[in-house]
Amino acid sequence: MKIATWNVNSLRARADRVEDWLRRSDVDVLAIQETKCKDENFPWELFENNDYEVAHFGVNQWNGVAIASRVGLDDVQRTFPGQPEFGKGGKNPIQEPRAIAATCGGVRIWSLYVPNGRALDDEHMGYKLNWLDILKQDAHGWLQENPDTQIALMGDWNIAPKDEDVWDIDFFVENQMTHVSAPERAAFSAFEELGFSDVVRPHTEGQYTYWDYTQLRFPKNEGMRIDFALTSPALTARVTGASIDREERKGKGASDHTPVIVELAD
Repeated sequence: MKIATWNVNSLRARADRVEDWLRRSDVDVLAIQETKCKDENFPWELFENNDYEVAHFGVNQWNGVAIASRVGLDDVQRTFPGQPEFGKGGKNPIQEPRAIAATCGGVRIWSLYVPNGRALDDEHMGYKLNWLDILKQDAHGWLQENPDTQIALMGDWNIAPKDEDVWDIDFFVENQMTHVSAPERAAFSAFEELGFSDVVRPHTEGQYTYWDYTQLRFPKNEGMRIDFALTSPALTARVTGASIDREERKGKGASDHTPVIVELAD
């Protein structure tokens, strides 16, 4: 069984690339972030025509998460319990479409689009850290309830947990950039302390998952590793391999993120 995560940065704009990749990669489950569409204009037929069931959570042209599966799609859940709301300046807060879960082939898949802190002193940073803290509390509860549960927290975490996960850590620190700050890294590490594992890293040392469109970041390989699959202990035991599909970042119309794939033993 193969499961994957991919921030597609607008699903409708990249529908052809997503369809081609699904056929080429032969993944069983794909967690998708940044669909950037509402449920009513989601391209359901793209997945249905390729024998995938799909669940989507989108309310406007921002954010949006989905799960496509050809091994079952049960117990769909939009948002996690207590997911924080956000409204700029505290006005008109909503639960943004940043989390969706489903059970696929016995694995509880979460497609997560963690908020971007934007700046160290921005209100989005507090929102991001609170969002992660509540998700961590829920994840702790899931493991306490059933230590043998198989969970994959997959998606765009908007955190580079190690210095080697960015192309130049000195550049990030000197410019007081997000993604590498101590509070963000601590929030990521908190999941590992619960027992979740970054199962892709051992198979992809030195590789990135994201390259900005500007300043020739991709040709220069000035990227970041911010897309992860964190798995519960029972699921970690099933992991046989993992990869980052850097080729999908190439060419016209590519997302700025590339797919991350995890292979599981039956």
